[in-house]
Amino acid sequence: MANFDEIKFTIESLSGGKNTVLFDDMEMPSIMVPINKFKCSDVIAGGSDNIHPAFSVGGVEKDVIYASKFQNVVVNNRAYSLAGKDPKANINFDTALTYCRNKGKGWCLTPYALWAAIALWCRKNGTMPRGNNNYGQDHSYTLEKGTPSSLDNGRVGRCLTGSGPNTWSHNWMPDGIFDLNGNVSEWCAGMRIYDGEIQIIPYSNIFDPEVSNSATSTAWKAIKADGTLVEPGTNGTLHYDWISSKLTLSDGEKVDWENTSRYSGYASMTLASGLEVPEIVKSLILYPDEPGGDYGGDSRYVNPVSERLPGCGGYWNSGASAGVFCVFLHNLRSYSTGNIGFRSAFVDL
Repeated sequence: MANFDEIKFTIESLSGGKNTVLFDDMEMPSIMVPINKFKCSDVIAGGSDNIHPAFSVGGVEKDVIYASKFQNVVVNNRAYSLAGKDPKANINFDTALTYCRNKGKGWCLTPYALWAAIALWCRKNGTMPRGNNNYGQDHSYTLEKGTPSSLDNGRVGRCLTGSGPNTWSHNWMPDGIFDLNGNVSEWCAGMRIYDGEIQIIPYSNIFDPEVSNSATSTAWKAIKADGTLVEPGTNGTLHYDWISSKLTLSDGEKVDWENTSRYSGYASMTLASGLEVPEIVKSLILYPDEPGGDYGGDSRYVNPVSERLPGCGGYWNSGASAGVFCVFLHNLRSYSTGNIGFRSAFVDL
């Protein structure tokens, strides 16, 4: 334990406290980045002074939530944030969640609300992270490369965690969160679509080990057009629809929707006639706070049939569509492949 204490002291000293080391119930370390709470107005155009919902757990505001600095690896059925590793892939949603919760109280698969908060922070601060989205390099900045850790038909696939330049972190600094753009897409907890209806487990409540993210969990809530949370299946809840060949936020009228994945740029999503977008939807990057704005070309892939869980960030060959506003909503929870992984998060409960 003395060696781990020394590592913790060294990392905190070198980063000026912007990184730390947290230990799980097996006293094994993960390198984490504390995210201090902020208001919606800090990151959203026209936002209120309400605290961003990512920092609400069980109705209690949290001053800080810890995000894994690196995409996670798995040791003894537990998730760890470590540098210079091949990130765990070929993992389905429930297994990723289990590996995170196995670490003990306060540990969880990254809540979707926290991913959204980080994405908005990056855009607001002008540090939209680049990354391994083009076979080991960034598609626009081809001199920016990571260290290969896997191959895809003879080309670079995954890269070692944190091996890219500082621009591959959320704040473009060595103390930032790495690989949010590309490398492997990341499962996130507490959000899904079910037959097109947008559902959340508010807001970061998924940190509570008693709160289930199962398909039949009673914690799921749908969102009304005025932002109130209601039981799934209630009339007038917000859905993703396909209207006039565009991904559209609507109040549930299904138009031209089939059992197939549809693609849309995040910035180019449209709004059904007569609807206004509640702040909770903008806060959770379910619809852009500035439609038509610059979101780095990041994309949405949506299949509305049955339950679909989010994979965020894109992966090594997603190209321009990868990034912190890229969300795949076309995968079943059982989906598992070499281009999807995860990272854990922690909050003091």
